[in-house]
Amino acid sequence: MTAAPDSLVVLAPTDWRARRQAHEERVDAWLAPHLARRRRGEKHPVEDFLFTYYSHRPAQLRRWHPGAGVVLADAEPDEFGRDYRATAAGVTLDTPGVRDRRAESVEWIGTLLAATAGRSAHLGCFGMHEWAMVYRQTQEEVRHNAWPLRLSPERTATVVEERGVRCSHFDAYRFFTAAARPLNVLTPRRETQHANEQPGCLHANMDLYKWAYKLSPLVPSELVADAFALAREIRTLDMRASPYDLAALGYPPVLVETAEGRAEYAATQRTFADRAAALRHRLLSALGVRTGPLSTPGAAKGSLPQRQ
Repeated sequence: MTAAPDSLVVLAPTDWRARRQAHEERVDAWLAPHLARRRRGEKHPVEDFLFTYYSHRPAQLRRWHPGAGVVLADAEPDEFGRDYRATAAGVTLDTPGVRDRRAESVEWIGTLLAATAGRSAHLGCFGMHEWAMVYRQTQEEVRHNAWPLRLSPERTATVVEERGVRCSHFDAYRFFTAAARPLNVLTPRRETQHANEQPGCLHANMDLYKWAYKLSPLVPSELVADAFALAREIRTLDMRASPYDLAALGYPPVLVETAEGRAEYAATQRTFADRAAALRHRLLSALGVRTGPLSTPGAAKGSLPQRQ
């Protein structure tokens, strides 16, 4: 047993247990419907996405961690996992050990977050990435083929061709149909992710959940849950603006093929960008990266680069 450094924050048992309980109850509200559907063999194209696309399992999301620099009085290391150690004041995370073991990943994530935070937001994509994922496919071929397209395949393709595709996110681009990829103004690659990612992108902001859980237990679980909550809202807009007709599930469409729909999409996208900026700032602060005063990303004055 070692002494706790003076810089650590010590939480009394009533405080940390209350935080843990609040986190578990918050997460349970998300998990219960998903787990019930999974037991019934049902799929939901909106609500299940964060559990199927991302690698963080429900039990991992539910497990509470206080984050680095916190001591839990009257706790046992075994209650929290291998990365925790006992001190005279209580249990705390072995922060140097975790950071050493994950040094490459932590640096990669921190560099991406900082690069993204330093750019202006582009808000002119209007959700065409989801349309590019079904471009020139039949109803049977599309990913969520249990749900109809709002427009015919021919009309869907026309919308893509008329609007163009301005996607900077590699993990969205890689799901484009082969015919849609040449229509994008960029050719995103994993190797260029740090150079391309920008803070207006719905998928980049949804991915804050991924970066938060990959940094766990260095970041508090409340921050992971906050990122999950934002990602869940973003996924809703993503699918409401998609070519799928999900009205039967309670998701009225955002008609991005119209001027009114595009205005609605961009306004909501800006709100998400502002909220994501605060989460990105919190993640960088947890990594010890100086980011300066938090500012909203704003809309870009220029345009995305032309095709590479």
